[in-house]
Amino acid sequence: MSQHYQHDVLVIGSGAAGLTLALTLPEHLRIAVLSKGDLANGSTYWAQGGVAAVLDDADTVESHVADTLNAGGGLCREDAVRFTVEHSREAIQWLIEQGVPFTRDEEQDREDGGFEFHLTREGGHSHRRIIHAADATGAAIFNTLLEQTRKRANIELQEQRVAVDLITERKLGLPGERCVGAYVLNRNSGEVDTYHARFVILATGGAAKVYLYTSNPDGASGDGIAMAWRAGCRVGNLEFNQFHPTCLYHPQAKSFLVTEALRGEGAHLKLPNGERFMARFDAREELAPRDIVARAIDHEMKRLGVDCVYLDISHKPAEFVKSHFPTVYERCLRFGIDITRQPIPVVPAAHYTCGGVVVDRHGHTDVPGLYAIGETSFTGLHGANRMASNSLLECFVYARSAVEDIVAQLDHVPMPAGLPAWDASQVTDSDEDVIIAHNWDELRRFMWDYVGIVRTNKRLQRAQHRVRLLLDEIDEFYSNYKVSRDLIELRNLAQVAELMIESAMLRRESRGLHYTLDYPDMLPEAQDTILAPPTYAG
Repeated sequence: MSQHYQHDVLVIGSGAAGLTLALTLPEHLRIAVLSKGDLANGSTYWAQGGVAAVLDDADTVESHVADTLNAGGGLCREDAVRFTVEHSREAIQWLIEQGVPFTRDEEQDREDGGFEFHLTREGGHSHRRIIHAADATGAAIFNTLLEQTRKRANIELQEQRVAVDLITERKLGLPGERCVGAYVLNRNSGEVDTYHARFVILATGGAAKVYLYTSNPDGASGDGIAMAWRAGCRVGNLEFNQFHPTCLYHPQAKSFLVTEALRGEGAHLKLPNGERFMARFDAREELAPRDIVARAIDHEMKRLGVDCVYLDISHKPAEFVKSHFPTVYERCLRFGIDITRQPIPVVPAAHYTCGGVVVDRHGHTDVPGLYAIGETSFTGLHGANRMASNSLLECFVYARSAVEDIVAQLDHVPMPAGLPAWDASQVTDSDEDVIIAHNWDELRRFMWDYVGIVRTNKRLQRAQHRVRLLLDEIDEFYSNYKVSRDLIELRNLAQVAELMIESAMLRRESRGLHYTLDYPDMLPEAQDTILAPPTYAG
């Protein structure tokens, strides 16, 4: 039997953004935090580098803002950048108060008033401003926030819950546009449950699983973006998909990202013959922004016909490498690579979705009662290219800001009642799951080939034709068979893929992460790509 649940706040997603929001909300509210797999399956847990923030006396808000604007290819919204950076120190202080074990700077002289935690530098940053927990910052943050969340009696953590769709007043045929809950597949029971909520928060991460090669865990299937689009929300800048330059290239090393902090601490990118090459592409060499580094690697791989390039930090003392990068050292060692003596084979892989659901400063979407925070959202912070370690910062700043907005409305928003149960009376169990598997493979391959690091009009047109055929097939399958996690994710990711392709076709220039051979130059005026669904009410 399907279940009905009532909560003041429903948080879909259990990563940095979702847990921060849940922990910051008043303790008298009833809160549900849903994870579609195990709680640690999201991208936060696997983040290595750290969190960018203005923490050192030698650094300034203006410098961090300028670096972000520069990396963003002229497309960042300066008010969003400034808002995020100005709140960076208090966000880090909150994390420290929660108990996150950031790496301390053993060489810092406390009597001089220096910052007590070690700060590293990454591509695009002019200062050391990345606070980290060795090279496993995401795990340290996630584990700490999860531990704090478990102490809160008002927060209910539910695993193996896959959101199917949002419930809005418009979909129910009621006056108004407010989001009042969600239908959620309980993978334990196989039933679709109904969640009533005064406020719904999408913290579902990005959509990098749309590509064949990605650094992300399997759950990064664009669920929040697709659900928000179907609910009537605009999306922005989905053509900007960041490819991390350095993922471990090994047949058994699925989705292992080699942190940018290696380059921040002096690692060199080399061709198979040992030659460094980044100086030919950018004066900043290995510390250039990610779009430049990824494109340079892609160019060299195609020029030489090689499967990978190499990242080499073996010229640094072995103890330095082991102490600063224990996770990378241990993981590579499992595959027979001793990074204190050997270079690491690396390739670019889809890493971060810079666009997303259009939101305001409080994470509020176009639909009343619905918020989007973290990678799901489009705040304007990242522009045409996200600067390293700004993403986790965005999670904390906007989650805390969303809480302020929710608290201000508590007295005016009643609990929705009378939501209908999910209707599964017209569907049957599928005996054709091979179709899902085939469509998954086709989607990810043509997105990699046609909508990847380098694009052309013809490639995009081919991708658009194929994705529309897939959407028709998926819609027919969805209408006739019971939902499963694979079907829900495929439906969402195909929808987001179509939006990515349409956004890319509309941008007739090369800017940041969007590089097209047909329009290699950048237009003099930077404009966002905003798409509105047919049901957009604004």
